[in-house]
Amino acid sequence: MSSEIPMRVAVVGATGFQGGAVARLLAERHHRVRTLTRRPEADRPPLPGAFFLAGDLGVPGDVRRLFAGATHAFVTMPLVYDETRVEAYARNIAEAALAAGTSRLVFNANTRLPLGPTDVAAFETRRLAERVLRDSGVPLVVVRPPVYLDNLFSPWNGPALVDDGVLAYPLPESARTAWLSHRGLAEAALAALTREGLEGRTFDIGGDRALTGRELAAAFGRGLGRAVRYEELDPAVFERGLAQLLGPETAAGVAGIYHYMASGADPLLMADDDGVSSEVLGLEPAPVEEWVARQPWQVWSTDAEEPDASPRP
Repeated sequence: MSSEIPMRVAVVGATGFQGGAVARLLAERHHRVRTLTRRPEADRPPLPGAFFLAGDLGVPGDVRRLFAGATHAFVTMPLVYDETRVEAYARNIAEAALAAGTSRLVFNANTRLPLGPTDVAAFETRRLAERVLRDSGVPLVVVRPPVYLDNLFSPWNGPALVDDGVLAYPLPESARTAWLSHRGLAEAALAALTREGLEGRTFDIGGDRALTGRELAAAFGRGLGRAVRYEELDPAVFERGLAQLLGPETAAGVAGIYHYMASGADPLLMADDDGVSSEVLGLEPAPVEEWVARQPWQVWSTDAEEPDASPRP
């Protein structure tokens, strides 16, 4: 179907950064967006054009209310890495989508997935959710992103970048990585929702421009107009810092991806997609330096007021 034909889209995860970017793009394109949230009204992010339903993914009736009348759906799981809970969420979503007659569901796996099983909860819970959704028979398209550029516009990266020209991140310098913005995810999601003949397919999105840490720093330097150097951050240090914001359980789940990458077990896991998703989904992510140049980095200067320290999962 054309992306111009109005859809009624149930967006799971719209109060987060990834789902929120998708909800905003859908609303901009005049599609009707509904989302489920446990947040009180005063704590909900601004999503013009989106309708909030109070509820919980763990309650089947709440999820059925979200999907009632939905022609399409986009799903990003919350930062939960307990298999029992994730499986229950996925089953509730699948049953609600089938009951509503949803014509396509796009599942954002949050990350690329290794080919074989691992002991990393961030991979295996998303693999489990994919399997539940696929086995249910719901018309499914899966997108698996690499690493988000927006992770670098954060309280633990911004000040060092702006003040010292240091880009520290818990990926090996040598790991070739396809960096994607949340807006790029949203564009991939819209294409996955609307392009014909994609049911049953899985896409490693991110484009065909994989960068080493040094190349990433050079791109940031061009965008910022200053010298930038890359520093490998110890994943354990990253996890401890994240735990102060998200709690130890969630931090361990997120950091598991970086511990795995640091092990060298699959150095190309986050690399380019050989142009497959770019061709089929019609995507061409902007160069990193263009994304960098558009961000208001001055908010992270030590001379600026203290910014919002909300995490960007």
